[in-house]
This record gives sequence, structure tokens and C-alpha cells, in this order.
Amino acid sequence: METVATLLQRWARLTIMVPVVAMFGAPAPASAGPFLGAAQSFAVLGGSAVTNAGSTTIAGDLGIYPGTAISGSGTITLTGTVHPGDAVAQQAQADALTAFTTLAAQPVTTNLTGDLGGKTLSPGVYSFSSSAQLTGTLTLNFGADPDQPFIFQIGSTLTTASGSAVDVLNGSANSGVYWEVGSSATLGAGTVLAGNILADQSITLDSSAIVCGRAIALTAAVTLDGNTIANDCRSGVGGINDFGSAGFSGPIGSTSVPEPASLLLLATGLVGVSALRRSWPLIAPPG
Repeated sequence: METVATLLQRWARLTIMVPVVAMFGAPAPASAGPFLGAAQSFAVLGGSAVTNAGSTTIAGDLGIYPGTAISGSGTITLTGTVHPGDAVAQQAQADALTAFTTLAAQPVTTNLTGDLGGKTLSPGVYSFSSSAQLTGTLTLNFGADPDQPFIFQIGSTLTTASGSAVDVLNGSANSGVYWEVGSSATLGAGTVLAGNILADQSITLDSSAIVCGRAIALTAAVTLDGNTIANDCRSGVGGINDFGSAGFSGPIGSTSVPEPASLLLLATGLVGVSALRRSWPLIAPPG
């Protein structure tokens, strides 16, 4: 027959093991959240100003910080919220700067020069020491790696010729396409671009240019002229489907953080261990 002391010892061990087992049997840790942070909900985010001429459609939030001026908003069809110089736009700009810096720091896969037109690329980090151009069609084929991103590190300007396009093949809900632009980006009339433009200075979209992703200018203006910008292209925008990736905003790495519940379970287990060690002399069977 078991003694009271033995039963107490078993109960104490069970108290420890339940949270520990639950922790290790829990689902995998949750991701750290969207790579773009608070900028994720935006389709257009300017630094000094946002100006618009013509009939523009924006699917996603529209904001500006530290500036406050959004001109031509009367001809913008918006599915989202306007944030003119408020705390939401401020946080979005801070997170966009973090994303910009992170993108610029990624190890380079391939160094490129000149024009991207006519190329078919697989996921990787592509670096231009100065400017990058696109004339014609660039094909981004995720192939067998739909969860690996395309990152374009551009030292100065990004310029596309009229009627240029970025086609995306074989993507997934985790697919990411990022254009990290060292100065300013200009999309020529009728350009259809996939991905997120994060420009240190300004972004200009000429007439009828389309972006499936985001136009984020960190310090200067975003200039629009009868454009379409959408941060969700599952229904197809300009012929681009983002495969459920929220405008090609997938992660650029496997960084994750433990779920709060897992941390709580771990803490509970450690507290139980400490308590048991202190109580062992008290519940040991008499000698």
C-alpha cells in the first residue's frame, strides 16, 4: 500500500509534467507576424506627400507620414482607410523602414546590371549596384520554391518603360516579391508590376500603371495618375494573381517567436520544478 508521502511525490511530478508535455505537444510556434508589420495593411504610403491625378483605384489603406497632404483624393476609389499623418501611418513608416533595412542586408545571390526585360528568374536576392531598368516582360518563376522570396536590391533608381510587365508563376500564399530602391522608382505608363516597392525617396506611377503589392515611399512623395494599386490580388489585378499572398508580402526568412501560451506553460513547469525541489525533504518517507 502506497504511503501518503509517495502519493504526494507522484502528484508533484504530475503537476510538473502536465504543462511541460502540453508545451512540447503544442502546435509549432506562431510566426512573428507580417514582414511589413503595420505597413502590411497599406497599398499606398507616402513620406512627404501623396498626389493623384485622374481616376485611381486603391485596394488597401492610404496614408502619409510625416507629411499630411493627400491631394486629388476626390478621384480615388478607395477600399481601405485614409491615414493622413496619424499614429497608424507613423508606425507603418517605422515598420517599412525596418523592412527596407532588412531587405538591404540580405546576402546577395546574383549581381545584375542593365535591363531586366526578357529575363526569367528563380527566387533569390538580386543586386544592382546602381540603377535598374525594365523594358518588356520580366518573368518571376517560383518553380519548386514558392515560399522563397524574390528580393531586388537596387542602389539608386528603378525605372520601367511604358507597357512593361512583371509576370509571376507558381507562387503560393507565402510568396514574397520586394523591390528595395535606394532612391526613387518610376513606373512608365501602362506598366504592370508585381511586388512591393519600398523606395528611400519617391515613387511615381505614370498613367494607367498597375501595382499588385504596395507603393511605399519612405521620405518623399508618391505620385499617382489614374492607377490601380492593390495589396490583395487574389481576384486578379492587371492580369496578376498573387496566389493568396496579400500582394506578394510573404516572409523573407523562417524567423518565428514562441506562442504566449507556450511561454506560460514553460514558466509553470519551471515553477513546479522549483517548488518540488524545495518540498522533497518535507514529503520524503520517514527513515
